[in-house]
Amino acid sequence: MTDVHRTADRTADRTSDKTAEETHARRRARLAEALGEHGAGAVLVTWPVNVRYLTGLTSSNAAVLVTAAGEAALATDSRYRETAEAVCAGVEVVEDRDVAGVLLDRCAGVERVLVEGDHMPVGLFQRLSERPSGSHPGRRPALTPAGGLVETLRAVKDEAEIEALRRACALTDEAFSLVVERVAPGVTEREIARWLEVAMVELGADRPAFDSIVASGPNGSIPHHSPSERRVERGDLVTMDFGARYGGYHADMTRTVAVGPPAAWQRDLYDLVRRAQRAGRHAVRPGATAGEVDAAAREVIAGAGHAERFGHGLGHGVGLEIHELPFLGPGRTGRLEDRVPITVEPGVYLPGAGGVRIEDTLVTRADGPELLTLTTKELLVL
Repeated sequence: MTDVHRTADRTADRTSDKTAEETHARRRARLAEALGEHGAGAVLVTWPVNVRYLTGLTSSNAAVLVTAAGEAALATDSRYRETAEAVCAGVEVVEDRDVAGVLLDRCAGVERVLVEGDHMPVGLFQRLSERPSGSHPGRRPALTPAGGLVETLRAVKDEAEIEALRRACALTDEAFSLVVERVAPGVTEREIARWLEVAMVELGADRPAFDSIVASGPNGSIPHHSPSERRVERGDLVTMDFGARYGGYHADMTRTVAVGPPAAWQRDLYDLVRRAQRAGRHAVRPGATAGEVDAAAREVIAGAGHAERFGHGLGHGVGLEIHELPFLGPGRTGRLEDRVPITVEPGVYLPGAGGVRIEDTLVTRADGPELLTLTTKELLVL
């Protein structure tokens, strides 16, 4: 490598680091603004995914305190301190194993501190509630559980996050194209699942986004079937629900294929789910409610007499977690915003016979949804 190339690489690294620092600072500033709506002086974030979102640190033991004034401190133990100091520019790093307690000690004089009610264990909440506050032993802040503070911010992605998701989905598509050619009578569900997961990693994924689902024949009526030693038979429908994780971001795709010429009922069921999935995708737009998008697909299935065979929600947000806000389903509230990645995954499940599910990951856009999983939705006959 020439000196010119080394200089260019170092410049690119510094630019990337600066961009990440600015991104995390903007996220913390948005969180600080949200505190005013809750009448709180600070928020203590302990959920690892949310700590990563706000600081860049991936850790099994870390917490971050963000004040209404926009100040931030991150606590972690000795195992992660050096990494934290390298990746968490602009944030004070405190070393302590009691990451929540040491940050709460800094809240003397703050009347109310929000904690993550959806994630904090009851025991930890009780211990922190009884802990004297720093240099003011007689005064401790009131801890108030609040759900979804950071998760709400995470729902709308920036373009760098969407690019990571786009890459995760591309790896998912590519893995499917490699593995589907091997699906044939005699192979087991577990073999197919393993092939998919190995292919994704070998293609460049961090790891599989979740435990892959492979359901063949009558097992297809179980939406979250765990792959078994059942061998694929000619005449089966085989549902594969899987995804790659890339840069921490999770893809999610489902395709159902036929092994041998499908029976008439199988083709009809597939066509029904495909029409429902298309209707759901076309309903995705900024401003649409979660219930409206779900209804667009659900009404197609109900109209064919299978309402009771579609029991789960239509989809969910994806990002640093495989299931995150927003959730699409009957009775779900809230409106979609621009740049929100979600899945659309209707299914119909017939006990004793099998089922069909088709799922894509897509992003809401003002000019129409951007499809990230590009594998064909034509029924593949193997």
